[in-house]
Amino acid sequence: MNTSTRVGVFGLLGSGNLGNDGSLEAVLGYLRTEHPKAVVDALCGGPEVVATRYRIPATRLHWYRGEYRTASRAGAIAAKGVGKLVDAVRTAAWVRRHDVVIVPGMGVLEATLPLRPWGFPYSLFLLCASGRLFGTRVALVGVGAAPIGDRPTRALVRWSARLATYRSYRDTLSRDAMRAMGVNTAHDEVYPDLAFALPTLPAPGPSNPPGPVCVGVMDFHGGNDDRARAEEIHRRYLDGTTRFVRALVEDGRPVRLLTGDDCDTTVVAAILDAVDSPLVTASEAASLADLMKEMAAADTVVAARYHNLVCALKVGTPTLALSYAAKSDALMDRMGLGAYCHPAREVDTDRLLEQFRALEQKSAQLRETLAERNLVATRQLDQQFNDLTAALFPAAEHTHTHALRKVR
Repeated sequence: MNTSTRVGVFGLLGSGNLGNDGSLEAVLGYLRTEHPKAVVDALCGGPEVVATRYRIPATRLHWYRGEYRTASRAGAIAAKGVGKLVDAVRTAAWVRRHDVVIVPGMGVLEATLPLRPWGFPYSLFLLCASGRLFGTRVALVGVGAAPIGDRPTRALVRWSARLATYRSYRDTLSRDAMRAMGVNTAHDEVYPDLAFALPTLPAPGPSNPPGPVCVGVMDFHGGNDDRARAEEIHRRYLDGTTRFVRALVEDGRPVRLLTGDDCDTTVVAAILDAVDSPLVTASEAASLADLMKEMAAADTVVAARYHNLVCALKVGTPTLALSYAAKSDALMDRMGLGAYCHPAREVDTDRLLEQFRALEQKSAQLRETLAERNLVATRQLDQQFNDLTAALFPAAEHTHTHALRKVR
């Protein structure tokens, strides 16, 4: 590769979401292994975290620091408006300095969680439009997508995808959603989530007597279309999850509470307060690698956040999904555990316990299934990175000998 090749990574990275940061880590591993001479920097939500943790220069995504706070006063509303104009100039200038920009994974083409069109969808549109304007190759790599009801958000997402140079998805539902939104996906491929490319240690297997259960919690209030009943959804999810944890404790099972985003700590605190037992402890995992270590030591995982599920499945621990979107169901089905999904919006503790016990009864068989599916995922992600090199670095020497496995 030419030593002057400039590669940017873009997204809500370093902002407290471990899944987003895990996708970034996987892409950085690919770049450092396959394209070590690339000069890499980031335009992201948490530049201080990204610069410190991943040792690359990083620039703040938004000029206005209060971008994701609700603006009620006239001054804040005006500042947000000015920020949108300033961000258009800042984003264009940043994109122009690069040969390639990669958006690593994340659900950037979906609104399965509450989302405003002039937040991240607008930022993504600025990125892709600037790439087309200045001839910078923009790649949406292993991203998630879903049908979007809100018309402004749908329009921004559709045009962002159309303007990108390269697109790949983390499941077929995502590709189907973009096709339904009017994007030509004839040349778009589907690969496993990028987090499956991260290094990990395999789970040691179930303990005897029964060992710990990891419960991954989420500050869940429904999606974009659920705003009117967001508090009701959150209360039902929290109450059902709390009753489930209490039932595990009554059976003498140690429970380890895990999060996937900084905002999830409020749910952890609520459960600890409601279930006052030394058997319930909270993890302070700061990365997907930390989460995988926790999950590898567990007998079973029950989790809501998508990348909590990815981590558990990757280390081969039998997993039950509290599913809040079709992407979770698709992931579980892909890994051979499609029968073990439970709706996060309608947590039925008795039914959840039945599914949990059925899962544990088939633990040994499911661990074998996960080992097989993980081997397939590894091969598919090798192909993803090879295809990415061909699309983004056409002048590079094609010396791929599956060196990525060295960092897994």
